[in-house]
Amino acid sequence: MSRVTLDCRRLLCPLPVIRVQDRVAIMGAGDELEAVCTDPGALHDIPAWCRINGHAVLEKRSAGGEHSVVLRVGPA
Repeated sequence: MSRVTLDCRRLLCPLPVIRVQDRVAIMGAGDELEAVCTDPGALHDIPAWCRINGHAVLEKRSAGGEHSVVLRVGPA
């Protein structure tokens, strides 16, 4: 199991979700991904994408104008 941080700062919807989707596609089940964004909409968009695609949201947080979503990649 690995954990990756993905920099999605200064990207607007839908780009943070697209970047997460592209990165998750090359990760294995059980791996963790933290997406760091400046678009507050990512706090809703990424979890919605996770629900549709079978991934688990572990944490959401905001501080200093940055928003992070940590997810665990689900089975293929």
